[in-house]
Amino acid sequence: MTAHSKLIIALAQINPVVGDVEGNAQKILSWSAKALQDFAADIVVFPELALTGYPPEDLLFRQQFIQQVETAIETIRLANPGLCILFGAPVREQGGLYNCAVYCQPQQPVGYYAKQALPNYGVFDEQRYFRAGHLPCVLELKGVRLGLTVCEDIWFSQPAALAVQAGAQLILNINASPFHASKTRDRVDQLRQRVAENKVPVCYVNMVGGQDELVFDGHSFVLDAEQRLILEAPGFEECLTSLELDPQGQIIASSPRIAETPDLQQLYTALVLATRDYVLKNGFSKVILGLSGGIDSALVLAIAVDALGADAVQAIMMPYHYTAEMSKSDAAEQARLLGVAYSEIA
Repeated sequence: MTAHSKLIIALAQINPVVGDVEGNAQKILSWSAKALQDFAADIVVFPELALTGYPPEDLLFRQQFIQQVETAIETIRLANPGLCILFGAPVREQGGLYNCAVYCQPQQPVGYYAKQALPNYGVFDEQRYFRAGHLPCVLELKGVRLGLTVCEDIWFSQPAALAVQAGAQLILNINASPFHASKTRDRVDQLRQRVAENKVPVCYVNMVGGQDELVFDGHSFVLDAEQRLILEAPGFEECLTSLELDPQGQIIASSPRIAETPDLQQLYTALVLATRDYVLKNGFSKVILGLSGGIDSALVLAIAVDALGADAVQAIMMPYHYTAEMSKSDAAEQARLLGVAYSEIA
């Protein structure tokens, strides 16, 4: 097999900023160039709504915002460093707005696939903004046929089945899937059902980062046609991984799997990432918190320091005449150990 006969897919697990369309577009382009440089990738795959961040919510009702998205898609098309770039973006078509997987190839028109399953429960409100697609989309690169799906699509049988019926040899699934405890295992179990039904591999590319009450954990992964977990990206950090396919669409190589992280460590890391992104994405430079000497504020201080650094944290003890001396001394000692500025104000 020659090097040119392989199809190399890069999975770009990135942390976009909601509303920063121009900044997100530049991030997509820079990571695309890195995928080309590091892996000689033929295609790089980004998360759901990577161009707008997730969830964009009522920004989607602003015509100027949608115009910014359309301009950014054209920017990505024109500045393409030389591979297929697949990313999530809202697309305006026939009087409606669709949650799409958009793909840009050198010297070719932009194409897209419209998400079929729009979640409207819990933290999701997509039916408020988007119309549902109904058609499969299969993208052919180097003779390998790649079926496109978006997030919730993969939790139902029909979207992947339609793609396979249209000739897909592998499913690319782009996601903005929020974290909760044991979520990674739930995703793998769910996608194993799709693999069992369709007998084709699935690449699951997830967003990473915090946005208000949500935190996205990444943990992108790949299941082969035998339901084996052959690639898993780290959690809670941006990263680039890859896999190689032969001309028949069989996976022949991939980035190594990371070791599984204990649930408690994942929960703490999620809190740190969510805190960091909430503060920095909102443009704050420092935080102030009340330190009582008790366990709750002690944990919050540890999270804040790990998220932002000791120099960005100011701790304040505000004792009353009921406050025990032990509480005051414990608070002062923790502040000293973590190296944060500390004040006591009666």
